[in-house]
Amino acid sequence: MALRGHLGRPVEPLVLASTSPQRRSILEQLRIPYDVVAPDYEEVDGTSPAERAAGKARSVDAGERPVLGVDTEVVFDGELLGKPADAAEAERMLERLAGRTHDVVSGLCLRTQAWEELHEETTHVTFRELTPRDLAHYVASGEWRGRAGAYAIQGLGASLVERIEGDFLNVVGLPGSLLVRLLATRFAGLYGFG
Repeated sequence: MALRGHLGRPVEPLVLASTSPQRRSILEQLRIPYDVVAPDYEEVDGTSPAERAAGKARSVDAGERPVLGVDTEVVFDGELLGKPADAAEAERMLERLAGRTHDVVSGLCLRTQAWEELHEETTHVTFRELTPRDLAHYVASGEWRGRAGAYAIQGLGASLVERIEGDFLNVVGLPGSLLVRLLATRFAGLYGFG
């Protein structure tokens, strides 16, 4: 069954080149129809989020449909903070972030057979000062597992944050505002934007 866009035209779901549940959730929140295809792409050390997003999107053949690739990283004092291996590493990361500002940088690639849009979006996240009890409580929750920077802002991790500057959804895993702007420009009215 074809979905109908804002102007009554049929809408082909875009193809999300990611298996991330957070990215699926954001597309659902924005009511953007999508299908998931796991990207056939191996990440290379030293590449930027935009390069990795493009690699993911380019690895998927979606025919005439638009493909969306996204990659997100957490950067603190020029250092990449990946996913902690264990609770002790998660606590050390969170302790470093306490009372300080770090960047969440996402690369986004939206492409079709005819064109490609490649962008980066940065959101500045400031943690509040954290006590040993705060750290122990969050680490005990286990929410840090599989999370770059050892936290999930859309969950209990919100309790660690004092403020953000930029796109909240970018911190969750997909720069929603950027995607909406691109869809409004490239597909005016089709996905409900523009």
